[in-house]
Amino acid sequence: MGKLIAFCGLNCTNCLAFIATKEDNNLKRQETAKAWSTPEYNMTTEDINCDGCTNKKGRLISFVKDCDIRNCGIKRKVENCAYCTDYPCEKLAKAHERSPEAKNALDDIRRQQRK
Repeated sequence: MGKLIAFCGLNCTNCLAFIATKEDNNLKRQETAKAWSTPEYNMTTEDINCDGCTNKKGRLISFVKDCDIRNCGIKRKVENCAYCTDYPCEKLAKAHERSPEAKNALDDIRRQQRK
């Protein structure tokens, strides 16, 4: 399976929910739900279904539906944020603090565009 880069730059193909969904693996869904649950939100096995945030008609984890970065990318009709004329922006700054690999992925895409 090739890379599927989310709007923010995360590689969906490395995501536990994406993998569990593609493999239709309930044990992986259960393990992911347990690992991702917080005191504020208890995720269930049924919550772990995601076809990647760039897929507008597929299954999504609830917090992905509410993602400001995703919603902005959809509104701007870009493949991911690397293709946006306002890249990088404030929306991405916080996400990239937590996931520098996502920033690197988008930066790599930007470099490839210029070639």
